[in-house]
Amino acid sequence: MFDLQDLFQWDRFITPTIIKTFYWLAIGLIVLFGIYGILSGLTYMAISPFVGFILLLSSIASVVVGIVFSRIAAEFILIVFRINEHLGAIRDQGGMH
Repeated sequence: MFDLQDLFQWDRFITPTIIKTFYWLAIGLIVLFGIYGILSGLTYMAISPFVGFILLLSSIASVVVGIVFSRIAAEFILIVFRINEHLGAIRDQGGMH
């Protein structure tokens, strides 16, 4: 994890350690909005079955796409920080020679 002192120092990034928390929060929000969309699609089926079915399918597809894109965004952020760590290691190796 991270120490409270890490919040006030700029030597170490805290984002890689807390990105999983934000990822799971995003997944939770995506699922909640998906459930809301599914329920509204089911209730709209009483008014117009075709439109309700389309809303139901689009809600399910949105949940799947949202989960995939949130994973891609979290991995992109982690990759940027990993690139930074590797570049620092390369810089440190260059200073020794």
